Amino acid sequence: MGLLVNGKWVDQWYDTNKSDGTFVRQDSRFRNQISSKDDSKFIPEAGRYHLYVSLACPWAHRTLIFRQLKQLEDIISVSVVEAKMMENGWDFGENGDPLYQLDYAYELYLKADPSYEGRVTVPILWDKKTQTIVNNESIEIIRLFNSAFNELTGNTDDYFPVELREEIEIVNSRIYDTINNGVYKAGFATTQEAYNLAYYELFDSLDWLEERLSKQRYLVGEQITEADWRLFTTLIRFDAVYHGHFKCNRQKLSEFHHISNYVNELYQVKGVAETVDLEYTKVHYYASHLTINPTQIVPLGAKQNFTAPHNRERIY
Repeated sequence: MGLLVNGKWVDQWYDTNKSDGTFVRQDSRFRNQISSKDDSKFIPEAGRYHLYVSLACPWAHRTLIFRQLKQLEDIISVSVVEAKMMENGWDFGENGDPLYQLDYAYELYLKADPSYEGRVTVPILWDKKTQTIVNNESIEIIRLFNSAFNELTGNTDDYFPVELREEIEIVNSRIYDTINNGVYKAGFATTQEAYNLAYYELFDSLDWLEERLSKQRYLVGEQITEADWRLFTTLIRFDAVYHGHFKCNRQKLSEFHHISNYVNELYQVKGVAETVDLEYTKVHYYASHLTINPTQIVPLGAKQNFTAPHNRERIY
C-alpha cells in the first residue's frame, strides 16, 4: 500500500482520508482511448494490448468480465498479480511480470512515465507496441472493450446502448457513490461519524436495489447492461469480505431475496464464474489491510453457492 513520489515507492496508504475521517478515492491518471480513427495513437489490434488485474479488486474484475463477454480472450492477454498487496504494492510474484520481468506494478508505471507520481492501481491496460499504459480507469476500459474491438471479434453485444445511457449513468452514479465506493468508505473510515454515514448510505441503497429488483429483472431496461456488471463485482464480494472486514454488517447480501437471486443470475452468465475467485479475494483483503486486520487471519466463513436456480423470469 503506497504511492510513487519523486520516482520512489512510499509505503503509506494509497488513498487519503479527510480530516473528518472520510475515505477519499483518488482519480485515475492514464485516460487514453483505443480507436480505429487514422489519428489515433492506439488502434484496435489483436495481440497488441495486455491487461493487468487482481482477482480481488472489483474495479479490475469488471474488465475481466468484459474481456470474457466480448470474446477478447485471444485479442487481449492478461496477467494476475499476487493476492497479497504488502509494502511494495501489487506484486507480480516469483515469476515476475511476463512482459518485462518486473517485480512490482509500480515499476510498470515508472516504465510508462518516469515522472509519474501518485497511487498505483489495477486494472492496467498496457500497449506492448508503444510500451506504455493506455488506461487505468476501469470504467473507460470496459467501455473500450464494449465496442473498440467489435470489428476484430464480430461480437456486437452492446452493454452501453445509446438509448439507455442517460438512465445507466444516473443509476451508476448512485451505485458508485454509496455501494461500489460505499463499502470502502465504511471500511476505511477513521472516525465513527464517517463510518456511520457510509454505513447508512450503503444500506439505504441496498434497500432501494431490493425494491427495484422486485419489479424488474435488470437495473436498466430489459437487458443486462454495464450498470449490472459494475454493481455485480461489489455484490459478489459482499458476504465474503465487506460484511465482516469492512463492518457492513446490518445484514448479509444473501438475506436480500431479490438481490441474491439477481447475483446468482449474473454469476451464471457464460464466462463470468471463471472470473470469480473469492478465496484469493479473502486473502487479499484480510491479509493486506493491516490497519484493519493486523493479525492477517483470513476467516474461513461459510461456502457460498451462486449456482442455485434463480427463477428470476417468474418473479415479476
